Amino acid sequence: MTRSKDPVTMKTLAAGDFVMGSDHHYVEERPAHRRHVEGFAIDAVPVTNARFAAFVADTGHRTLAETPVNPADYPGVRPELLAPSSLVFTPPPGPVPLTDPRQWWRVVAGADWRHPLGPGSSIEGLEEHPVVHVGFADALAYARWAGKTLPTEAQWEYAARAGSTTEYAWGDDLEPEGRQMANLWQGAFPHYNSLADGFLRTSPVGCYPANAWGLSDMIGNVWEWTLDTYQRDHSGPPAKSCCGVNARPSAHVFKVLKGGSHLCTPDYCRRYRPPARLQQATDTSASHIGFRCCV
Repeated sequence: MTRSKDPVTMKTLAAGDFVMGSDHHYVEERPAHRRHVEGFAIDAVPVTNARFAAFVADTGHRTLAETPVNPADYPGVRPELLAPSSLVFTPPPGPVPLTDPRQWWRVVAGADWRHPLGPGSSIEGLEEHPVVHVGFADALAYARWAGKTLPTEAQWEYAARAGSTTEYAWGDDLEPEGRQMANLWQGAFPHYNSLADGFLRTSPVGCYPANAWGLSDMIGNVWEWTLDTYQRDHSGPPAKSCCGVNARPSAHVFKVLKGGSHLCTPDYCRRYRPPARLQQATDTSASHIGFRCCV
């Protein structure tokens, strides 16, 4: 492999077996089962805005969120939805039904990795925060440029667990002795965040304790893309993963996201655990989705 252009620290993990999934939480995490993972190396932190900016400067890459939608791919879509855009978390003014994510997500024209909240916003001062508004193909393009790839779901979960068998990589308490262990939502979601951890949105990578294998932000902060095509549960073999750097965004192809984000909270989304998983269409980007690489 050629020398990577990405200067981030990577942690080398030995091959091993672990229990993947969980029988005690969301149905898509079932069944818990033994899985073997060969040795690999993984980024110690998610890809930051500064690292992604270096990639864009070197390649001229335009992200999914910066690219107009092809109307042929979405017959009948309203014209205003064809403009370059991305999903931005927007807290409502008060309590809303938690069954309708449209109450707190907005499609914002002009929202992208450089403008995380839309036109007029910027990443100034957020250079060491994880990059967001990146689609699956964007993450793959970065990984290829860096001489790396994206982790599989099994690799990601093995790394997040760091040899632990507890509810969280750090133990069985979400906030041991009141200590914030990850960038999550504190308060009544989605309208009130107490900011007990100091952050309404993303946080600088590595500002929470690393797990036992030296990996930071494996839980919370941003969801992270993996190579695996999403299946409803773990009952069958892993779905064939798409590894091509030019993977075409599609509303019908779903990949597995891992790790939860700063929007996870006990009263809404308890996906702040290593076995938690979420499906995400490859034609979609959002203000809480990023990635890290591996080799």
